Amino acid sequence: MLVPMPPEPRATADPVPWLDDDQLHDWRSLMSLVTALPSALDAQLKRDSGLNSFEYHVLVALSDAPDATLQLSQLATMSRGSLSRLSHAASRLEADGWITRTVCSGGGGRRVEARLTDAGWDKLHESAPGHVREARRLVVDVLSPEELKALGVAARKVARAAGMDLESCDEGPLSGSC
Repeated sequence: MLVPMPPEPRATADPVPWLDDDQLHDWRSLMSLVTALPSALDAQLKRDSGLNSFEYHVLVALSDAPDATLQLSQLATMSRGSLSRLSHAASRLEADGWITRTVCSGGGGRRVEARLTDAGWDKLHESAPGHVREARRLVVDVLSPEELKALGVAARKVARAAGMDLESCDEGPLSGSC
């Protein structure tokens, strides 16, 4: 969290461009949003379907992929997680029968792919309605269409400034089955 400008800033070689009162108010609102919204969405998923948000998005990414299959490295990128985090989530999802992992070779090396199972499709279809209802309750239905559009534009600008590659998300996953 940013702190307000000190009453008497000290001279430094690199002056800090402190936020004015209006900017600070908006910054704090944004920090409240990025803290509260993911927690609320995660809590709904855990309560209603036993999945956390990361696991849910792994299932979503696989459901959007050709043949419901992705290389783990692609899946980690699309799910916004590390390979290590994905490996732990994939172990749980595989133990529950919602995905399978396959070691593939050829084409220049060894890779591991994940595939959404029929049970995984069922789990996603069971989980999605409640998740969509919660997203509507928390965001879509509390904003006017114009506000939602402006929020989306602002979110994409900030995400790009933070280094997020939004194009890969908008265009869908790359294929790569065994």
